[in-house]
Amino acid sequence: MHAAHPWTAKVSAEIEKAVLGQSTVVERLLVALLANGHVLLEGMPGLAKTLLIKSLGTALGLQFERVQFTPDLLPSDVVGTMVFQPKDGHFSPHLGPIFANLVLADEINRAPAKVQSALLEAMQERQVTIGGTSHKLPHPFFVMATQNPVEQEGTYPLPEAQRDRFMFKLLVDYPAETDELEMMRRWGRVTTQPELRSVSDAAELLAIRAEVDTIHVSDAVQGYILALVRATRTIAANGATSDGSAPSYLSYGASPRASIALYQAGKALAWLRGKDHVTPGIIQEVFLDVMRHRIGLTYEAEAESITADRLLAELLERIAVPAARVAV
Repeated sequence: MHAAHPWTAKVSAEIEKAVLGQSTVVERLLVALLANGHVLLEGMPGLAKTLLIKSLGTALGLQFERVQFTPDLLPSDVVGTMVFQPKDGHFSPHLGPIFANLVLADEINRAPAKVQSALLEAMQERQVTIGGTSHKLPHPFFVMATQNPVEQEGTYPLPEAQRDRFMFKLLVDYPAETDELEMMRRWGRVTTQPELRSVSDAAELLAIRAEVDTIHVSDAVQGYILALVRATRTIAANGATSDGSAPSYLSYGASPRASIALYQAGKALAWLRGKDHVTPGIIQEVFLDVMRHRIGLTYEAEAESITADRLLAELLERIAVPAARVAV
């Protein structure tokens, strides 16, 4: 086992200058960065989702762009378009804000599906096509999107294909009373605002990824990942729980992207924790964040107010956990 990298502490400490009480969310954001994954954050307005992502970009010294999603936004406002040049009579590409290392898609579910789908190629292929020509996006490239709960007025559910391209869906909750009190004391004065500095850069992030790739995942843990993901498909396909005692609350299970995301996220979290291998406990920690947006609930589940998190937690209890690894 190797010691935790000082990168983890310095980046987290810098972010916490601006955002308090979200240590688990910050850790998951760092996991996603190390695993080259995109993140969807959901929470009520005013919980510092936007500030959190902006602070992350500043601390890492990454090129940062923010797109405010609104009902009248066009796909060209995100990816760019062709612009006519009167001097030479030709069209040239005007690159949109998607061309940055870290792109914040703010309130992504307030824009219609056409605009949401404009991100699909960028998120999966790391490239954008404008005027028939493909343009590579910067490296590294991340999309971190915020959304308000779908019960709120003026929101649109994200298409399933787009949700599946986010490594994590993180739920941002209200801060604890002590953290909220500290926020008032720190930033209650109009002239006092948090000032962050860059403590890392893209080159260091890419170098750390190479270390993450060395983290060992045993055959037993790989089998555990597959058992968890494939169980969601079995339940959905059979139309009932495995013992037949209750109807299925799943209309569809998770895709193979979920297996890959669990594998990658497990390795990244193990590295952050200073471990040289992935344990079943680490997989359990990231399971809900990886899976909650990848399964479909039936009408019966929604009618009974059964959440994806509840079903996934029950699944964790039913699937056998492999024995602890003794040696690599």
